[in-house]
Amino acid sequence: MQTGSGHNVVLDDGVGDAGPRPTESLLAALAGCTAMDVVSLLAKKRQVVASYTIDAIAHQRAEYPQVFTRIDLIHIVEGPALALLAVKRCIELSASRYCPISAMISAGPTEIHHRYRVRDSSQGAPEWVEGEAMVTGPNQALPVPAR
Repeated sequence: MQTGSGHNVVLDDGVGDAGPRPTESLLAALAGCTAMDVVSLLAKKRQVVASYTIDAIAHQRAEYPQVFTRIDLIHIVEGPALALLAVKRCIELSASRYCPISAMISAGPTEIHHRYRVRDSSQGAPEWVEGEAMVTGPNQALPVPAR
């Protein structure tokens, strides 16, 4: 398959196993979309990020169609003098305003838990701070665009 921007994407099922399943690709698109938002927003807030990863864990219902019922996105951020409130706000903005994949999934039957693990590396080796920035979905109305 070729995307509208001209990139080739290989999708497959468990039998052929030549590429990710479509649902795996959707989960990866959600993680990538929100991660790109969060990193960009953190840079605008002048937060120095030394390490950033995102984990995505999804649960599907057993019946067909096997839609996602819950997704946990865990933003794992480390950097010197990171402001926890800034990280949380960037996750919230991505989840509620900027990431179209998040908006589309949240408008359906899926509940998305936007979580974080943050460590300020300037203080030696402090503990990780963990929490939930927000929950979106299920059946969440799309935000009305500003005019």
